[in-house]
Amino acid sequence: MLGEVEQRNVGYTEIQADTLEEVAAFGIEEAREKLYGPAMIEDAGLFIESLKGFPGVYSAYVFDTIGNEGILRLMEGVADRKAVFRSVLGYAEPGMEPIIFKGELEGEIAAEPRGSGGFGYDPIFEIGGKTIAEMDLAEKNRISHRGASIRALNSWLASR
Repeated sequence: MLGEVEQRNVGYTEIQADTLEEVAAFGIEEAREKLYGPAMIEDAGLFIESLKGFPGVYSAYVFDTIGNEGILRLMEGVADRKAVFRSVLGYAEPGMEPIIFKGELEGEIAAEPRGSGGFGYDPIFEIGGKTIAEMDLAEKNRISHRGASIRALNSWLASR
């Protein structure tokens, strides 16, 4: 184990940007200034190929506004249901340039919501015929886009 991690919600400005990387790069600078020490932030989004990457960087707002039902309405009659969850984690320490770590989980949008686990888009994001909301926590954590970005950070920290 490399050390203790403490979750602190110091808040940061989420800029309107085209990519998760831009949001994380801006946010990590602000978080580092508030914490006076090592800091990390994570931003994630659902990118649907046939919708040209929508909802993407606006995933939280879109979920709060139209939810899974709205996404499924947008996908009615669409054959290409490929989608990817992306996670971008920004990490910085005093005196160093921020570093960005990424994780992805490829899947597709299900025809209808299924499962009671997880949160957000999990009931409509399907991998191999099973939605994330139908998976147990261990299975979800093993394939998670967030888990992948955190493992990348952990690997980088261990190599220092």
